[in-house]
Amino acid sequence: MTDQNELVKLSATEMAAKLRAKEISSRDLVSAELDVIDAAEPSIKAFLKVAGEAALEQADAFDNLSDDEKAELPELAGVPIAIKDMIVTKGIETTAASRILEGWIPPYDATVIEKLKVAHMPILGKTNLDEFAQGSSTEHSAFQRTSNPWDVDRVPGGSGGGSAAAVSAFEAPIALGTDTGGSIRQPGALTGTVGVKPTYGGVSRFGAIAMASSLDQIGPVSRTVLDSALLQEIIGGHDRRDSTSIPEGPRPMVAAARDGLNNRDLKGMKVGLVKELNGDGFQPGVEARFHEAVKKLEAMGAEVVEVSCPHFKYALGAYYIIMPSEVSSNLARYDGMRYGLRVMPPEDVPQTAANMMAYTREAGFGDEVKRRIILGTYALSAGYYDAWYGSAQKVRTLIIDDFRKAFEQADVLVSPTSPSTAFKFGEKMDDPLAMYMNDIATIPANLAGVPAMSIPAGLSDDGLPVGFQFIAPQQRDEVMYKPAAALEAALEEDWNGPIWQSLKTPWLDGLNK
Repeated sequence: MTDQNELVKLSATEMAAKLRAKEISSRDLVSAELDVIDAAEPSIKAFLKVAGEAALEQADAFDNLSDDEKAELPELAGVPIAIKDMIVTKGIETTAASRILEGWIPPYDATVIEKLKVAHMPILGKTNLDEFAQGSSTEHSAFQRTSNPWDVDRVPGGSGGGSAAAVSAFEAPIALGTDTGGSIRQPGALTGTVGVKPTYGGVSRFGAIAMASSLDQIGPVSRTVLDSALLQEIIGGHDRRDSTSIPEGPRPMVAAARDGLNNRDLKGMKVGLVKELNGDGFQPGVEARFHEAVKKLEAMGAEVVEVSCPHFKYALGAYYIIMPSEVSSNLARYDGMRYGLRVMPPEDVPQTAANMMAYTREAGFGDEVKRRIILGTYALSAGYYDAWYGSAQKVRTLIIDDFRKAFEQADVLVSPTSPSTAFKFGEKMDDPLAMYMNDIATIPANLAGVPAMSIPAGLSDDGLPVGFQFIAPQQRDEVMYKPAAALEAALEEDWNGPIWQSLKTPWLDGLNK
């Protein structure tokens, strides 16, 4: 029997191999992760809700299957997973980290949750996020502040800092997040994890609480590229309940990842260095790790070419018109009438439906959510719709065209994931524009609906993780998995192991062996 400390540090793929070899049970894995959660949560605070008993029951259900039944399941069957609290889970409180949904227990599962249950992957619980996925630091959660396992005085990124921190801290081997403007990839960069935003429509959004419907996408959070590929193939595919779902099934991402991992041969591949996504505004340590990783790609046979995407410089501005506009529309449903929080006006105020809605939203929404609702309502107002929202959509079209031209010159595009490493709590809370700049390199992929991935590129001069971003053509997710897996293997060879071997984990010291 592997001791708990070693067990929780295995990748999801390694855990699955031990399950198939009958060296461990799914209950062993879930129990070990629950012990880590108990030890880590006082300092990390990645989880809003831990589903301990339910996860153990799901593990037992897998363990009780026959060998023939297990053979029919996906490779990750029996491996536990954490879920961002933006994804609906039947019978488990789902809040989007907002007071307005506090106490809401959904009567149904999101499509991705249904698929995980069919795959017999026990659900450990729900992870923290910026309220309604609006933020880049997880400081905007209504309930708690999640810490970065690399430095508990720093942010884990956002909005999906909870899922990234849980995977980084070994509280879960793998997780699900949602990515609207970088909310999987940017936390991945800041916590030394792998974060993937699939092609828009490649993974069903049914049951993902809507923030900005034309941008939102569910995707994997993991410690290895192969783990993400395996998870994406489980959750991907067409769903008739999602009108934006792509009809074709998942791409051959696992095969591509294994090819890159095992062969590290990138001859014939053109890698496009996006001129507009590095240089000014990027931390020197981030730039250094990025260019070192690019040289690794060249050493494995890739041809590196510089590509220009001139309209990327307008992406941030366009995003912060389109996204708040969709937020203002989507969040209008939280009115205190049907579910969630209801706050009645004081007795000296007329007891009208409009007043009840106003008092409910005042109490239920946080400052950042209110800010974006106001921005979006303004952008969609009659006098400004064409000048603001209409113009932003035209810029979006130009960015899509930039990607089309770039992919005529290169098979995959690369950039740093985030312009900086993890910043300290409170450092950018009073400056929304500085906070928004964290997503400058991730937003273009969301606007265009193309797949993108962040993997660890090493540690900056400050000892904190740096992310390296791959971007692939739409509906060609497998194209980024091969070079990402190859680069991961080459870097880990240089580091004599994965990036997390440098992570100090005092919460693991007391685990029973």
